Amino acid sequence: MTDIYPRVLLVEGKQDRFVIPELIEANGVNWGTRKNPVVFIRDYDGYQKLVDPDVISTELQASGLSALGIMIDADDNPTGRWQSIRSASLKSIPDIPELLPECGLIHTTPTGIQFGIWIMPDNTMRGMLETFLTYMIPTDCEALWQFAQTATKEAKDKGALFTDSHLDKANMYTWLAWQNPPGRQLHQAIMERMLNPNHPNAQKFVTWFKTLYGLM
Repeated sequence: MTDIYPRVLLVEGKQDRFVIPELIEANGVNWGTRKNPVVFIRDYDGYQKLVDPDVISTELQASGLSALGIMIDADDNPTGRWQSIRSASLKSIPDIPELLPECGLIHTTPTGIQFGIWIMPDNTMRGMLETFLTYMIPTDCEALWQFAQTATKEAKDKGALFTDSHLDKANMYTWLAWQNPPGRQLHQAIMERMLNPNHPNAQKFVTWFKTLYGLM
């Protein structure tokens, strides 16, 4: 028998699947258990597998579904990402808006399902999950964060092999390498408050998430 999940979030990868529950639970929502989460997160192991009209159509037709969210990275082309995910959604949602609101899309489908899209980091800028997490650097650690970014740039100048598109990842993991203990995973950094999940800069996403899934 197939499990029925009324609230579902589709994401690109496993990091998202671990980070989002920690962030949302730290903002006052009981996430539940692995078998019975308040929102079931399904990762598609990459953007190309997710941005498929048949995938979105199948997810929207799942039994018992009341709300479906999609969270993807902007990478270097936020406008292009929105156009491609919107095009993939048109098969199932012909009246989907042409523009992505800065506060994230929340739209009621013709069948009455709440449908949402969030493009990391903030629906407007280039970036990814790690870019969003940099918004959660504690305010009193700003000097160290600036130094971490400088160190990462200097490493690149001396031959570090990370690509320019992964600069935000390099910055974030440099920052985490200097914490106690060093080298924590992203979700652990939230859980242990190396990153501040209640930071004002994270609240736009938290509000989108809670509103989409009726958790306010």
